[in-house]
Amino acid sequence: MTEPPVVAVVGMGYVGSCVAATLAGRGLSVVGVDTDAALVDQLNRGTTPLKEPGLTDLIAAEVDSGRLRATTAERACASADVVLLTVATPVRQDGSLADEHLRAAATALCANLRSGQLVILKSTVPPGTTRDVVRPLLEASGLRAGTDFALAYAPERLAEGTALHDLRTLPVVVGGFDPYSTRLAADFLHSSLGTPTLPQQSLEAAEIVKLADNWWIDLNIALANELAMFCDLYGVDVLDVITAANAIPKGDGHVNILRPSVGVGGSCLTKDPWMVWQSARRHGLEITTAPAGREVNQRMPGYTARLILDDLAARGVPPAEATVAVLGLAFKNDTGDLRATPTEPVVAALRATGVRVRVHDPLVDPVRAHQTFGLPVTATVEEAVRGAHCVALLAMHREFRALDFARLPVAESCLVLDGRAYLSKEKIAMLERLGYTYRGIGR
Repeated sequence: MTEPPVVAVVGMGYVGSCVAATLAGRGLSVVGVDTDAALVDQLNRGTTPLKEPGLTDLIAAEVDSGRLRATTAERACASADVVLLTVATPVRQDGSLADEHLRAAATALCANLRSGQLVILKSTVPPGTTRDVVRPLLEASGLRAGTDFALAYAPERLAEGTALHDLRTLPVVVGGFDPYSTRLAADFLHSSLGTPTLPQQSLEAAEIVKLADNWWIDLNIALANELAMFCDLYGVDVLDVITAANAIPKGDGHVNILRPSVGVGGSCLTKDPWMVWQSARRHGLEITTAPAGREVNQRMPGYTARLILDDLAARGVPPAEATVAVLGLAFKNDTGDLRATPTEPVVAALRATGVRVRVHDPLVDPVRAHQTFGLPVTATVEEAVRGAHCVALLAMHREFRALDFARLPVAESCLVLDGRAYLSKEKIAMLERLGYTYRGIGR
């Protein structure tokens, strides 16, 4: 029986940790390589700072089995059959790729590259990056892509909260430097993850697939957000409109308008459209939909804060005398990720008017949250909402779904601001019977 390949995962952040643990769970021998010694020590003790469901248990089990280990020693890549690059690829203020981490990882790999290896880049990058940035750095070793080593691109396509399930089920997009690299990478990914693969004709095609996904999602959410504001003009519930609109067959499926919210955050949707825009500009093409979607979604935290302030004004509560409890600080439901969270500008806008804000989120790192918001995270929901004129549900974690609003020690006629809870009409009616006022985004 052929031994499974040894895999090195370079960059043990969110994507790298999920990929490394999943591959180890599938029976492969995996070494995670990262420059963060504290993170490496955590991983080798079978734990992780990441709050992804199931990840800590999987890492603990695979470290205990001996199939997963972590190191700061880049030379560990030399003994691997397959090297996955999963380093951070943020964008600069102008939307261009900040490629320092990627260049550093490729340069370090160059010193440990050997003939016969398969190198797969998974970080999100503008088209041409694998060919024009990574390949030359690796070929400085004297080895040639497509001849001495295989080079491919296979984007991560994970959603926080379902990452491990996504890795085991979603089709994997892959494009290689040459047909041999494509075939080798597709075979490895299919056999190691057990998922279908979608081979592309080039590195660039695979790179664009990832950008197309997030470009579409961000723009679709922007449509939903503007539709919500439009519906609000007429006292119409945007969720009713979306449900009815989505019933129309179109193409291979149906119209699929997503849901509006307090805003878009996280590490992907807030930067990938700018990669599209900047890449097109470099080639003389002016893309308009990517920045339009970003502009709409970046306005939503201000719009959300205004809904709260308008309600306070209508009730005659001056901002300086108002208390707002924000429940859910992360950028989406059921995650503790604070990267680019739209909740932060909501809180900042409220505080700028003099509103007293208290914050609570059971999933976030309280130290990181204090740094991000400039406020301590309350220990309990009750502490956050005591005397509050508004309870703003800005990330509807599972822990909040069983809230007993009848027992919350809030102020009289308290507003429930629904930023992404999407409460049912029955739940809204119940709140109103209890004396609350309800407002949602477009509801």
